[in-house]
Amino acid sequence: MFTGLVQRRGSLLGLARSGGGAVARVACAPWDGDPLEPGESVAVQGCCLTVAAVRADGFDADVLDETLRATALGGLRAGAAVNLERALRASDRLGGHLVLGHVDATAALESVERAGRDWRLRLRCGDAAAARYVVYKGSVALDGVSLTVSAVPAPGLFEVNVIPTTWRETSLSERRPGDRVNLETDILARYVEALLAPAAGAKPVTMELLRAAGFASNAER
Repeated sequence: MFTGLVQRRGSLLGLARSGGGAVARVACAPWDGDPLEPGESVAVQGCCLTVAAVRADGFDADVLDETLRATALGGLRAGAAVNLERALRASDRLGGHLVLGHVDATAALESVERAGRDWRLRLRCGDAAAARYVVYKGSVALDGVSLTVSAVPAPGLFEVNVIPTTWRETSLSERRPGDRVNLETDILARYVEALLAPAAGAKPVTMELLRAAGFASNAER
């Protein structure tokens, strides 16, 4: 579990093929007093990866072929900046929103514009199943960065505004129109939808059903 608040801006040294996947070699500054350990989870560009080895200048992480297929990680060049966040502790502040590091889809960056002191990014998500959860004033994670949706002009099309600190400290500033970014939608919306969905074969709740079950009387007709 993560919060979408980037802790380090590292760089991808490269992706080396290994069996049915790859190994991502990441360079980053160490976490002083609390070093990385093999086996722990780190969000790299919003993708939850397991640390396979720790080096003085960073770490290696295993990447499945499925992750390369479903995310934008495989399209990054050696030397590209990557956003890094370690897994959330139970005692940590939840400054962003609940982020799992499980990318739902990728979105294409259509435009980058200045908006006063901030930056406005317009993106298009062609995956309708994921795009339906992108709502005005809702939360999304883009390349692992927790952001608020500032506009939804059309289905699959949405905008976010990025403050100067986030722009400066994350890899979003390297993205250009046409680039793909990793998109994770808010898990809470999906849980609510699943809980509200009727069970398979269940009858819809109607007044007739309530009367038959004794929860309403005929006098209420």
